[in-house]
Amino acid sequence: MARGNFGERLKRERELREVSMDELTKATRITTRFIEALENEDWEKLPGGVFGHGFVRTIARYLGLNEEALLGEYDLARAEHLAAAPPKLEERIPSPPKWLPVAAVLVALLLLAGLFYAGRYGWRLYAAHRASKKSAAASMAEQPQSQSGPSAAGTADQSSSAATAGASSAALDLSVSTSAATRVRILADDKLLLDAELPAGESRHFSANQRFEVTAGDSSAVLLELNGKAMPPLGAPGASGTMVLSQKDLRP
Repeated sequence: MARGNFGERLKRERELREVSMDELTKATRITTRFIEALENEDWEKLPGGVFGHGFVRTIARYLGLNEEALLGEYDLARAEHLAAAPPKLEERIPSPPKWLPVAAVLVALLLLAGLFYAGRYGWRLYAAHRASKKSAAASMAEQPQSQSGPSAAGTADQSSSAATAGASSAALDLSVSTSAATRVRILADDKLLLDAELPAGESRHFSANQRFEVTAGDSSAVLLELNGKAMPPLGAPGASGTMVLSQKDLRP
């Protein structure tokens, strides 16, 4: 059967009987969309199987046509359409690369490690700063209270003279505080003052005329202050480091 014969015949039989589309729709209770699809052989808009056969039987019965003959023409026309239509290629969603989940896990681990070490380094600096403040407060509390009268004035003069002499003999004062246990080595004017393992929360002071050389096993565990001015870290967090300090480090 040539394409269009079934649909054209169905439309011609309806028009010969002067049956409008609205009348056929109301009589058969088949929507206009399906009746137009049958007459235009628009198979993609029609249901298959028993539903399509039911539409054809109902229309043939209302128009007074041979149901079996019209069903045969319908099946033949639809079969020719299916045979002529090219098969649709199955569209498959490409699977993601196998390395993508592994890369995502590695990136997440790197981010977590970075956050951990950054938090650890910040906490050590904070703990060392607190330890230094506590040590300074304790030193001030241990100083004897000032006395009144001439004896106090004499004592003040002596203290001032001693401070002046100390300042002239030792121009640099180094404060070392630890936020974690680590080994510390300190040279003052090339003279070894300390080479020992310091516990966490330790705070010590050293004096020198010209320079200090400070070495620590864990750079991030040591906080240095030269004449009250905070110095930069000795090196990278978790690694050993060495720093030489002198008067030039006090310049703004």
